[in-house]
Amino acid sequence: MQQFGEFFLNHWDLFLALFVTLAMLVYTTFGARLRGYQEVPPLDAVQLINHEDAVLVDVREDSEYSAGHVQDSIHIPLGKLGERMGELAAYKERAVVIGCRSGHRSARACVQLRKQGFEKVYNLRGGILAWESASLPISKGGKRKKK
Repeated sequence: MQQFGEFFLNHWDLFLALFVTLAMLVYTTFGARLRGYQEVPPLDAVQLINHEDAVLVDVREDSEYSAGHVQDSIHIPLGKLGERMGELAAYKERAVVIGCRSGHRSARACVQLRKQGFEKVYNLRGGILAWESASLPISKGGKRKKK
């Protein structure tokens, strides 16, 4: 045991790097759940849409959305989400999948929706880029009609 203590003191920087790496790994793995939402890959998002009647909300900017989006998604840019939250009130009891280009902006949107009382909130892991990489369809058509 004394040798371990001596090794630790002589190589404290390696142990610090180990603990930082472990903390980042735990945060990456469990961070979304701790913030109140889950991350789902594109194929799981399709399952939520098909089997749980989930709605997909796209929080990209107008130009990004018009270049291609998931069919029937609701488009609300992240910067306008707070003022347009009422448009999503009808979906409060349903699963809501939030997407953006890569998954970072949508993570912020997930936090906002959870604060507004949405229970089943999912972040599209990898965003629309991952959606396209999974060879899932992209539409340039109209926006989703409200139910």
